[in-house]
Amino acid sequence: MGASHINIALADFSAKIVEETSHPFDIKQGPQVCLAEASRILHELLNHYGINIAQLMAVGVGVPGPVVTDAGMVVSPPIMPGWDGFPIRKSLEKEWGLPVSLNNDADLGALGEWAYGAGRGEKNLAFIKVGSGIGAGLIINQQIYGGTTGSAGEIGHLTIDENGPLCSCGNRGCMEAFAGGHAIALQARKLVESGKRTLLSNIPTENLTAEDVAKAARRGDLPSQEIIMRAGTFIGIAIAGLVNLFNPGAVIIGGGVAQVGDLLTTSIRKAVRERSLRASEQSVRITTAMLGQRSSLMGATVQAINIAIHDAVERKKPDSKTEFSAKLNQAAPT
Repeated sequence: MGASHINIALADFSAKIVEETSHPFDIKQGPQVCLAEASRILHELLNHYGINIAQLMAVGVGVPGPVVTDAGMVVSPPIMPGWDGFPIRKSLEKEWGLPVSLNNDADLGALGEWAYGAGRGEKNLAFIKVGSGIGAGLIINQQIYGGTTGSAGEIGHLTIDENGPLCSCGNRGCMEAFAGGHAIALQARKLVESGKRTLLSNIPTENLTAEDVAKAARRGDLPSQEIIMRAGTFIGIAIAGLVNLFNPGAVIIGGGVAQVGDLLTTSIRKAVRERSLRASEQSVRITTAMLGQRSSLMGATVQAINIAIHDAVERKKPDSKTEFSAKLNQAAPT
C-alpha cells in the first residue's frame, strides 16, 4: 500500500509473479476503509484464477510508515493519519485466516532489490524510495535494519533548511518537503501559475502530479528538468550523510519519481560526490532500481515466502507448497 496507489500480486514459491494489479488508493482514508479495499482487490484477483483465499500460504504487506514489526502496526506515521497504533497485521490475519508479514515499503524495496534486483551480492545497501514521500530501506550485514521502533531510514525527514517549507511531519525544511512527490507537484503548479513556458501548461494545475513533471522532463521540457534535478540535489545531500554514516556498497534509487532516470540520478551522484568523504564515496555504487516499481512488491513476496515456508514446517504440511504451486500452474495463462 502506497500513499496514492495499491499494488497486489499473486506469486508462487519461486517468487514468480503469476498476476498483479494496481489501483488508485488513498492511504489517508484510514485503516478500516483501506484494509477493506485491499481485501476486496485481493479477492477479485484470486477469483480471476479460481483460487480460494484458504489456498494461499501467506501474505506480505507493505505500508508507507514506520513499522514496529513485532507489534504489527505503525507508530506516528507522517502520511498515514488514523493508522497510529492500529493492529494492521492482526486485523488482516483475522480477515484472511493467513499468516501476514508487515513491513515498511522502503524496507521491502531494499529487500526486493537485494534478492532479485540491483542489490544482489551486496552486504550493505540503502534503497531510497522517492514517491509521494521519501524513505530509505537499509540492509546491514544482509539483514533489514529497522531500528528500535521501526523508524530507521526516515531520510525524508532530515532537516535541510530549518526555515524551509512545512512538512507533513509537522517540522519545517525536511528533505521530503523539497524533493518528495508532493513537493515536486507543488513546484510544478507554481511554475505554471507564473506563466513560464512549459509543457505542463497543458495540464490543469489542480491535476498536476510528480509523474506529469517526470514525463515532461523526459520529453525535454527544460523547466520540468530543472525541478527534477533540483530535487535530486536535495536527495543527494541527504544520501551523502547516509553514505558517510554507514558506508554502504550500493545506494539504489526507486519509487515513482525515480522512473525519470538519469536526470535525477546524475544530480544525486554529483551532490554525493561533492559532500561525502572520499573513502566512502569511492566505494559506493549509486544506481536506479532494476525492478522499477516492483521493488517493494518483490520484497513483500520474499517475506511471504519466508513465513509460508516456516509456517508449513511448523504445521508439518510438506505438501502445501506442491499443492499451491500445482493450482497456480493449472490456473496460470500459457
